[in-house]
Amino acid sequence: MSSIVVFILFIICLLIAIPVSISLGIVSVLPGAFDPSFTGESGGTPRYMASPDINTEDFQAAVDFLSVQDNVDADKIGIIGICSWGGMALNAAAIDTRIKATISSTMYDMTRVNAKGYFDAEDSKEARHEKRKALNTQRIKDYKNGTYALAGGVVDSLPKDAPFFVKDYHNYYKTARGYHTRSLNSNGGWNVTSTLSFLNMPILQYADEIQSAVLLIHGEKAHSCYFSKDAYGTLKGDNKELMIIPDAVHTDLYDKTDVIPFDKMVEFFHKFM
Repeated sequence: MSSIVVFILFIICLLIAIPVSISLGIVSVLPGAFDPSFTGESGGTPRYMASPDINTEDFQAAVDFLSVQDNVDADKIGIIGICSWGGMALNAAAIDTRIKATISSTMYDMTRVNAKGYFDAEDSKEARHEKRKALNTQRIKDYKNGTYALAGGVVDSLPKDAPFFVKDYHNYYKTARGYHTRSLNSNGGWNVTSTLSFLNMPILQYADEIQSAVLLIHGEKAHSCYFSKDAYGTLKGDNKELMIIPDAVHTDLYDKTDVIPFDKMVEFFHKFM
């Protein structure tokens, strides 16, 4: 039995896995989805922390589990990562040779956006130093308080002059499409100090050495499209592909079943698994 691991940031959802699995043949595919460490139903304290290392390991732990199941062919394991976990999926593919096919949809490189700002607008040693100072000051405050301050999720009231990507997120996380009382982006957000490790440990450093198959999917009008385009530029081999969805924005690939290219995803897994 082939297996597909789906890791969707901020969502406990088989929206992607189930249609792909059915199309591949439900008797031959075991889909799975789970929460990142320190969030949702997953364990770990402190809560609401993120780490480029740990969240890459989350994928590898899933592969560990699947590889020893009697009903799984360990040579046919593929992964899907969405949004921030699209970047983590690609990072996992760079280290885990057991992963035979990777789909990264509407991906973010969270280490890049934290270290350099959106669209690399804060890419200077001075800007990074100020971030480090602020975050390390927050560490002291958290230690004194005995609690971790949250960074805040998507704003409740959308400013008229909000950037397009903020409007896009608001239209998802603050509406029936994606709101949940336990969603970090819908409510309090991640711990402020989570950002420190992302500032210091960039992912995708060995993406050019990935030998397994990779499909990058992104919306043409997504503010984040540059992440996939730049990542694709580093990949090597004829088993790598970048698919741009016309007119789609970032969150369209979260939940819009008429936009998500299920047929292409099925074709990709059929070919490489």
